[in-house]
Amino acid sequence: MHKATKYILLSILVLMLILIRFYEDVLFYDPYLEFFQNDYLYMDSPRREVAKLLGFTTLRYVLNTLISLAILFMIFKDKSIIKFSVLIYVIAFVVLMVFYSYFVVNPNQEDYYMFFNIRRFLIQPIFLILLLPAFYYHKLKN
Repeated sequence: MHKATKYILLSILVLMLILIRFYEDVLFYDPYLEFFQNDYLYMDSPRREVAKLLGFTTLRYVLNTLISLAILFMIFKDKSIIKFSVLIYVIAFVVLMVFYSYFVVNPNQEDYYMFFNIRRFLIQPIFLILLLPAFYYHKLKN
């Protein structure tokens, strides 16, 4: 693959992540978007449809994961990195969704900060930001 093609595809994939973030209020059901933009530590949890919220959070995680895996593949061209990344994403999803579900069903003001951060890992491509330099460093060492 030519370098120009690679950079164009990477740019498109990054743009897709940006568009998911930019249009999050249109694409996904998430009453916590506005809640966490305000002074949430002193507010009651918003009304929510639990199944719908969990479904849309899962959808957003899957979209971010697929795009992130494509970015990792475009950069490293290594199937073992992708397999390991898939494992990381699946384990993280299961663990984070257990805690996220608990906080959605049992909202307590003293848990909002923890809930906010768990939610952030589910709806933003933070694992890509963590995995890119880790795999780059690993590749340099080998």
